[in-house]
Amino acid sequence: MDTLRSGPDSIYDILGVGFGPSNLALAIAVEEHNAGAPAAERLHAGFLEKQPHFGWHRGMLIDDATMQVSFLKDLVTMRDPTSEFSFLCYLKDRGRLADFLNQKTLFPLRVEFHDYLEWAAARVDHLVDYSAEVLSIEPVVMEDGEVRWFDVISRDPDEPGRTVTHRARNISVATGLEPHLPPSTVLSDRVWHNSELIPRVAELTGAGTPVRRVLVLGAGQSAAEAVDYLHRTFDGAEVCAVFAKYGYTPADDSPFANRIFDPEAVDVYFNAPSEVKRSLFDYHRSTNYSVVDMDLIQSLYATAYREKVQGTERLRILNVSRIREVRALDDRLEITVEFLPTGEQEVLTADVLLHATGYRPQDIGALLGEAAKLCLRDDEDSVRVGRDHRVEVAPEVTAGIYLQGGTEHTHGLSSTLLSTIAVRAGEIRDSLLAGRAATATALAGHPA
Repeated sequence: MDTLRSGPDSIYDILGVGFGPSNLALAIAVEEHNAGAPAAERLHAGFLEKQPHFGWHRGMLIDDATMQVSFLKDLVTMRDPTSEFSFLCYLKDRGRLADFLNQKTLFPLRVEFHDYLEWAAARVDHLVDYSAEVLSIEPVVMEDGEVRWFDVISRDPDEPGRTVTHRARNISVATGLEPHLPPSTVLSDRVWHNSELIPRVAELTGAGTPVRRVLVLGAGQSAAEAVDYLHRTFDGAEVCAVFAKYGYTPADDSPFANRIFDPEAVDVYFNAPSEVKRSLFDYHRSTNYSVVDMDLIQSLYATAYREKVQGTERLRILNVSRIREVRALDDRLEITVEFLPTGEQEVLTADVLLHATGYRPQDIGALLGEAAKLCLRDDEDSVRVGRDHRVEVAPEVTAGIYLQGGTEHTHGLSSTLLSTIAVRAGEIRDSLLAGRAATATALAGHPA
């Protein structure tokens, strides 16, 4: 991506902050529009990503873990089934289309889907600057008070210590989720978040470090996957699953419940009164939050039962429990686990404590800085967002802020998931085109 230059050609129509699946889908939607549009109607787009290359939850790319959404909910298919950026086109390009179809499954391996995302990202590589962490976003205020653009300041990927400024009429914020940890948690070589699972395990196995006991805190899909993976990887270690529930809760992936992730469901949710939004969210939490695929639950139970029969119980389920204290010693951890019904406490010596405690949206206020003051908020102090994913702003602001993620309060459960990213990318692209057309019409009616 070119650095900022003077003149109108240097101003981006849309500048993406972050380049995960959401902004990748937007980049493709823009690229496909530009391929068939006259030069005057093309969108000038660019994207900034702090990672040195494309990556999406690399730390949880367990070798046999599968996706929990259909491959048809890829970057493009729900928006345009004929797109050359589809998962099926990727399979054809990789020479595995027939092999995949013979599996008779809608759910590819997670490592394979990640390879698909990398394949798609490479095809729009010219739109992206990697190793370009965004440091601040500053409104550009005109003499009449209008905020027409944003200046986005990022690290220069070519010269460490130097910054680059890009000017944009609109920004698309898609910085993803950040690990959520219990209060006072201090990460270390022995205390991890599950987002670091694969590289941390590789470090231990590569160094030949003995692992005798591991505790995994959490009751969701990632926690259950981590328990299974650690149990298989450290075949001499005891793996303890700690959670406050009595048992893992199955994910509700039934057809009617899954309709909450349909594009049409976003319209229903967006237009519903606030109390209906809350009830829909509460009713259908079991489709996504703190739930586990039934096949994995059954596999873990079978493992625990088999070990009980054999008299070698390496998989321990410490249910209805919580961690009260973690003491870090020189070569181990001492972890106090409380059994909630009785208050009885047990101190376990462990080599690793893994927090599979989920993720949360990043604070956009911290990222947007001064630009955050331009955003209008509702009665609960949440950012107001239009149906086209554009943040509602003060009247003097004509520059646009689009949010991809962090909009569950307005757009529903699919806000942070893959389910609707293809459709959402098309909606944002169309909003950009409509906004530009409206501006052109206004200028034509008021010649200088």
